[in-house]
Amino acid sequence: MSYKNQIAAVIAPLANLEEADTLRLLETPKDPKMGDLAFPCFQLAKTLRKAPPMIAAELKEKIQPALAEAGVPVGNVEVVGAYINFFLDQEAVAQDVISNVLTAGDAYGAADLGHGANVTIDLSSPNIAKPFSMGHLRSTVIGNALANILAKLGYNPVRINHLGDWGTQFGKLIVAYKKWGSEEAVRKSPIPELLRLYVQFHDEAKADPSLEDQAREWFKKLEDGDVEATELWQWFRDESLKEFNKTYELMGIRFDSLHGEAFYNDKMDRVVTLLEEKGLLVEDEGAMVVKLDEFDMPPCLIKKSDGATLYATRDLAAALYRHDTYDFAKALYVVGGEQRLHFKQVFKVLEKLGYEWAKEMHHIPFGMMLKDGKKMSTRKGKVVLLDEVLQQAIDDVRQVIAEKNPNLENQDAVAKAVGVGAVIFHDLKNYRLNDINFSLEDMLTFEGETGPYVQYTHARACSILRKAGYEPASEKIQLPAGALEGAESWAVVTMLLNFPHIVQRAGTEFDPSIIGKYAIDLAQAFNKFYAHVRVIADDQAVTAARLHLVAATVQVLRTALNLLGLQAPQEM
Repeated sequence: MSYKNQIAAVIAPLANLEEADTLRLLETPKDPKMGDLAFPCFQLAKTLRKAPPMIAAELKEKIQPALAEAGVPVGNVEVVGAYINFFLDQEAVAQDVISNVLTAGDAYGAADLGHGANVTIDLSSPNIAKPFSMGHLRSTVIGNALANILAKLGYNPVRINHLGDWGTQFGKLIVAYKKWGSEEAVRKSPIPELLRLYVQFHDEAKADPSLEDQAREWFKKLEDGDVEATELWQWFRDESLKEFNKTYELMGIRFDSLHGEAFYNDKMDRVVTLLEEKGLLVEDEGAMVVKLDEFDMPPCLIKKSDGATLYATRDLAAALYRHDTYDFAKALYVVGGEQRLHFKQVFKVLEKLGYEWAKEMHHIPFGMMLKDGKKMSTRKGKVVLLDEVLQQAIDDVRQVIAEKNPNLENQDAVAKAVGVGAVIFHDLKNYRLNDINFSLEDMLTFEGETGPYVQYTHARACSILRKAGYEPASEKIQLPAGALEGAESWAVVTMLLNFPHIVQRAGTEFDPSIIGKYAIDLAQAFNKFYAHVRVIADDQAVTAARLHLVAATVQVLRTALNLLGLQAPQEM
């Protein structure tokens, strides 16, 4: 139980409040001089019919002995106006927190909120035969970080790459390949060559509209199971996946399922049948729809007037398949914000079908990746390729290492960890709904709020431990009085104390940026501590205590970086 919970448990009966309400009222003052926690008494004025400052003064007299009796490590309680301010016993808390971090190791911050339940996470989902652009980075890294965070909280994440591997574009691609392509060129450079053919098709179709008819014919053949069309489609898919996997491997991302749009081709009739049986499917201007008037939404299109199914039909089929297969406790869709209405409609249709589990389906929207303030696009082949950005970042870091630390061991591994980490962290430090402007220069700086800054802080802390010959404690640590006194030490301790709460917030709010911002704040607090406090002191016991704080910081920084999908090099 956290100190905040312990204090709330003491206050609640004395203030005649529910414990949950007391916990909500307890706040963390912005100024540390006003205490570590504060309880405002305004809400009690109505029931007690007294001025809030008088209530605060009277409550304080009861709270202080009750805290001591309950063994809550609060050093001092003060009243300021209508607030009761609580100052934790810094020595007792430091002892407790550092011991907990070092004893738990990688498990610090973990919780069993999920009890092993499955959570399906729909992430990344690039289009086959199209380049893996910077535009796909957001879904990929946000989804992967959420999977890591939810695993930390006791869930079993199921990472699903719902590939864009179906649609009329394959008819266009088959026509383009048969007219202007070669097997050798595709095998040599799959994505660039397939993109070149796709762009050429659109250029040629302006002058020759009959190409569009040919493309429709080939896609119809593909839908009907034509052997040549199917073999070409499968080949394009396989070659694209080989290229995508190089990028995923570079980022350390794996998937549990690669079932894309094509996988659900034979599963959509079930959706139509279920909707018909429930009397939910109605005709609207020739199309078959599910009305959602009661939710103030436009109808959800299930079948076009020509009988073709739509994205909604496919996503409904996917939801049913995933629930049948994984019996998920939650289902997350990490897809751009422009798809908000689509997912609202899909979830409501499932609710109308009577599926209670639809209430645990969540669209996780995010903002756009911009280049020079404009949306990136594959139109006309103008796109910033993710693998090129990652490689450029790695090369730039390798150059910095050659200049600053040419004797560093494992230079290639460190360059990869820092270069790739810089790109991922630049995305995840931002609240996901915000648009992000792509800037490799901003990503790679070792100063400011960046991945390299946090990784460098971790490496610096590791270096301190190495040089001091630090050995992890084999038994419960004992901190001598005064070893960690001072605002700089306390700031690091309170950051470490807060980490489990941060992980839970990031998981319940589906927001990795909470951990990204925390990692920056902890790195800054540690660097301030290192600048003001001599870690290697004259007293051996004091030195040991400070090294324990450094070791605890290393542990939590590494865990935070790992949750975001970054590595934490020990040397840089």
